[in-house]
Amino acid sequence: MKISPDKLVEDNQNKEIPFYFNGKLLKAKQGQTIAAALMANGICKFGVSRKLQQPRGLFCANGRCCSCFVSVNGLDHVLSCMTQVEAGANISSNEGDPNVRREVNEN
Repeated sequence: MKISPDKLVEDNQNKEIPFYFNGKLLKAKQGQTIAAALMANGICKFGVSRKLQQPRGLFCANGRCCSCFVSVNGLDHVLSCMTQVEAGANISSNEGDPNVRREVNEN
């Protein structure tokens, strides 16, 4: 039996997976980037700029700028245009700088 590559792509694209954005349950197609999934759900504002507090979203769509940063499962500053959405992922807006001075050992 021969399986066509087109059939594999078609089946994969039809599979929906759940994820959360700012606490709201949304659906994405398996294999979509986070940015594509957010935009497919009508969300264009991924966060705000730190200096001017202006809306940020998808700009270059190839990982060269920092406009589409989001936080994924507690990890700050993830490029949403280059990262595939995973089932059950907890994604949130990037509203500022990451805390790079976190305590490693909280004793």
